[in-house]
Amino acid sequence: MSNAALISVSDLPDDAVVVDIREDDEWQAGHAPNAIHVPMGTVPDNLDAFPETDEPVPVICRSGGRSHRVVQWLVHQGFDVVNVDGGMRAWAAAGKQMRSEDGSEPSVI
Repeated sequence: MSNAALISVSDLPDDAVVVDIREDDEWQAGHAPNAIHVPMGTVPDNLDAFPETDEPVPVICRSGGRSHRVVQWLVHQGFDVVNVDGGMRAWAAAGKQMRSEDGSEPSVI
């Protein structure tokens, strides 16, 4: 198993565009403000949702495990991606901006 590149939440701006691969209920509870939601099971069918950029695209889940596997797969598909170390738990712990889909206090579930 190859190691996926990691990026710390402290190295990402609050307004970073990240691809959030968590499930719908996790996404609705709280996510980064400029995140793009592509649930893990739908990634192969939604590769066009990944932004085209000159920088590696950060991929995030709750704690980094699922995104690690997705990043490994995407690298094999030729994508320039990086795993967000610690996931949304680390994002929230760092006090970074979050929003929920229903307007309630955002949380990481």
